[in-house]
Amino acid sequence: MITGSHVIVFSSDPDADRAFFAEVLDLPSVDAGGGWLIFKLPPAELAVHPTEGSTGHELYFLCDDLAATVDNLRARGVEFTQDASAQRWGSVTRFRLPGGSEVGLYEPRHPLAIDLP
Repeated sequence: MITGSHVIVFSSDPDADRAFFAEVLDLPSVDAGGGWLIFKLPPAELAVHPTEGSTGHELYFLCDDLAATVDNLRARGVEFTQDASAQRWGSVTRFRLPGGSEVGLYEPRHPLAIDLP
């Protein structure tokens, strides 16, 4: 049976991105050996979206209050690459990791699968 999930973020500067997850987002981690950090993530959900273009995967973090979370992260030096926008399913924005990748952040307006028993 599946017991969890493992998300991989590819980075051109993995040390900077690892420091970002540890120091800016305050995610706890374990060292898998040689400084290779594996971060504990908040509860997760999986969605499958249609595409007519190339396929890929994205990472989004959920929050309860997008405006407050953006303010908190900006105060920690996080660069946002997209203004927050309201969608029918929630409010969303994106921020840049030190290695150049972007991560999504959204405040959902839909029921959460992570709330299921």
